[in-house]
Amino acid sequence: MKAEVEIQPYDGSIHLTWTEGFEIICREDHGAVHIRANAEGLKSLASLCLTLAQETVPEYSHVHLDEFNSLEDGSVELIIEKG
Repeated sequence: MKAEVEIQPYDGSIHLTWTEGFEIICREDHGAVHIRANAEGLKSLASLCLTLAQETVPEYSHVHLDEFNSLEDGSVELIIEKG
């Protein structure tokens, strides 16, 4: 199987591409991070990770997501960082 995911080239800023209809919730449960997403949300997270994975993106670049920025109500903050 082959899937296509759209990513934006790095130009000094991280540009995120969200698949229409995405839903992502992030919860902490007894010390574990639980991310639940519909298919569109999983594709969006894949795009975010591949965007950060570009060779031109500097180490320690990161994205903050929370219930006020892209995650569903009740979500805890999720930070995805290039290491």
